[in-house]
Amino acid sequence: MKKVLLLGDSIRMGYDKYVRESLSEVAEVYYPPENCRFSQYTLRYLAAWKKEQKWPGDMDLVHWNVGLWDVGEILDDGPLSSIEHYMDMIRRIDKRLRMLFPHAKIVFATTTAVREEGYKGNFRRHNAVIEKFNAAALAVLGETDTVINDLYEHTKNIAPEYCSDMTHYNTPVGAAYMGGKVLAAICPMLGISPRDVKAEGFELEKYSAKNIGM
Repeated sequence: MKKVLLLGDSIRMGYDKYVRESLSEVAEVYYPPENCRFSQYTLRYLAAWKKEQKWPGDMDLVHWNVGLWDVGEILDDGPLSSIEHYMDMIRRIDKRLRMLFPHAKIVFATTTAVREEGYKGNFRRHNAVIEKFNAAALAVLGETDTVINDLYEHTKNIAPEYCSDMTHYNTPVGAAYMGGKVLAAICPMLGISPRDVKAEGFELEKYSAKNIGM
């Protein structure tokens, strides 16, 4: 059995169970029980999650993303993380993943698009900012052999029925769509045939709204 680790924010929480069930016959799929939130939060808890969740060190592949929390804006005073800080965190997370899982292939997923018009109140995200942060992450990771899964490209023109709100794709069709894009990226790298991918009777992971966060 292959060993796969999924890391990321609430976008990952929408497709993690789909990927796990789809690969149940050919891979062991691991992921944190919580939202990985900001890039610095991910860096802080990576080693702790590995220890607490008893993740194996001989992981074959890690698929990860961070960014939605970093690009969030409150009171229109700019992203919560500066782009320089974000770039530093991307570099350090990538390095730490290689320390913790030295034999794993690394896949980075770009931050997904949002439906800006749906945000209410003081908190919001902007696709133009997401594009800048994605470009910054790709510039950093271009110095490595990390493979890119461009989930932003796959979501910027997505149909409304795939969306559960302005940020997430936590509908049955949305989870299957996002999970399918992850599977399409990682299965060839793992030598997994399409005939071995099976997702029947899928139901979303029962995360709470408080757990998922925004």
